[in-house]
Amino acid sequence: MASVHESLYFNPMMTNGVVHANVFGIKDWVTPYKISVLVLLSEMTGSTEVTVVDKRRLNKQILPLLQGPDMSLSKLIKIVNDCCPNVASCLQIRIKLMAEGELKDMEQFFDELSDSFSGTEPDVHKTSVVGLFLRHMILAYNKLSFSQVYKLYTSLQNYFQCDKAKATSKTESEVADMELTNTEDEEEQELSDDGEMEKEDLEGPIGEEELACSGPLSQKQAEYFLSHQASLLKNDESKALSPVLLQKELNNLLKFNPDFAEAHYLSYLNSLRVQDVFSSTHSLLHYFDRLILTGAESKSNGDEGYGRSLRYAALNLAALHCRFGHYHQAELALQEAIRIAQESSDHVCLQHCLSWLYILKSRKGEDSSVLLEHSVKKAVHFGLPYLASLGIQSLVQQRAFAGKTADKLMDALKDSDLLHWKHSLSELIDISTAQKTAIWRLYGQSAMALQQAQMLLSMNSLDSVNVSVQQNNTESFAVVLCHLAELHAEQGKVICISRCDFPVDYKKVSVN
Repeated sequence: MASVHESLYFNPMMTNGVVHANVFGIKDWVTPYKISVLVLLSEMTGSTEVTVVDKRRLNKQILPLLQGPDMSLSKLIKIVNDCCPNVASCLQIRIKLMAEGELKDMEQFFDELSDSFSGTEPDVHKTSVVGLFLRHMILAYNKLSFSQVYKLYTSLQNYFQCDKAKATSKTESEVADMELTNTEDEEEQELSDDGEMEKEDLEGPIGEEELACSGPLSQKQAEYFLSHQASLLKNDESKALSPVLLQKELNNLLKFNPDFAEAHYLSYLNSLRVQDVFSSTHSLLHYFDRLILTGAESKSNGDEGYGRSLRYAALNLAALHCRFGHYHQAELALQEAIRIAQESSDHVCLQHCLSWLYILKSRKGEDSSVLLEHSVKKAVHFGLPYLASLGIQSLVQQRAFAGKTADKLMDALKDSDLLHWKHSLSELIDISTAQKTAIWRLYGQSAMALQQAQMLLSMNSLDSVNVSVQQNNTESFAVVLCHLAELHAEQGKVICISRCDFPVDYKKVSVN
């Protein structure tokens, strides 16, 4: 069984994968991409040819387009074309007329945007998501000087021309590739007819798209980017950006706003993916330093905010050292966190420290069952279901290796399952099911173990990233797959696993 405390760490920035970001001093401004989005919104609200089904498809894409980072015009048109081809063609035509026309065309467009709020039944409500975006863009445009308006129009022309040049070069390359392919096909046919050789179909790796923007992101764009990537790292790491590309995006974000604390924390999580101890420590310390410098904690908690940042910084540093096997450094950092938490009477922080103290003692081979029982009682007393459930599952794991009967272990897991479903702790539901699989295999009940494994693999998690991505790429699923492989091997069925994207170190996974 894998340790149920492996993923235990406290992140004051992230709740259920959502980053609470606050970019100080960065506001919304008008860009060529946002002008294209404004044209799209104008076509959606003003056109009568858009059906209800197409409008529903477009509405699903509106929020990512409004809050996501700037993208190329061709990519925007492709997204719109997948939902409604008529709107995509109108969007491309209007952008072309505006970019190849005169400056007054852009000015007239922004003047007409204000008409969306006029009338007894306006097309856009002022307090809606789209209405707030339109108002922000209109206000930002009205604040521009004449020279800034001219620069904006020039950038719009460059935005359109660059995309047009890329499309032209892509078309030429496709034509050349087609001619080359036709020539190769003819040669292959000749060789195939002679029976001398055959051509193999090889697919090259698809390169990742460069997402780094030339300018800074606005506050909403940065919040959306961080929250989306944090959710992917928590639920399905294979869907997130690669470590190199994500770090490039974070460096670009920090270049314009070095005091953006939450970006440093996401950089810390990204460094953990590649087991970079130096970069992860550097980013973690920068995160808590920026919290104190910006006063983000002290604004909401008074003078207590500084102490809160310090004790949770020491706690996260202890968790980091424990993850890399630096147990002595982890113990020193944990003692510092306990000392500061005791001075501030922070019982929640003390409970997290107690959980990590149990992990450190168990890694050293010391008996920590009494400490774990005390941790469970205190977690229940202070209303911390996550820590209480983890403690119960760890006790069950200890009792299983001590030889306790299976009925008592299952009764304890039943009590923890009540906490999971009551508080919607989907991650712990998966861990509990994986642990039941391991317990049944430990006691020789292969049929029950197979049932629990199949239940987890076919279960849709409660905590999903979006409609198409479920939380099915976690350590619990990896452990269950290992058990399932051994169960099939015991029956003489050999399984060949060709590819696995689970972010887990299989050397640490025990399936006894």
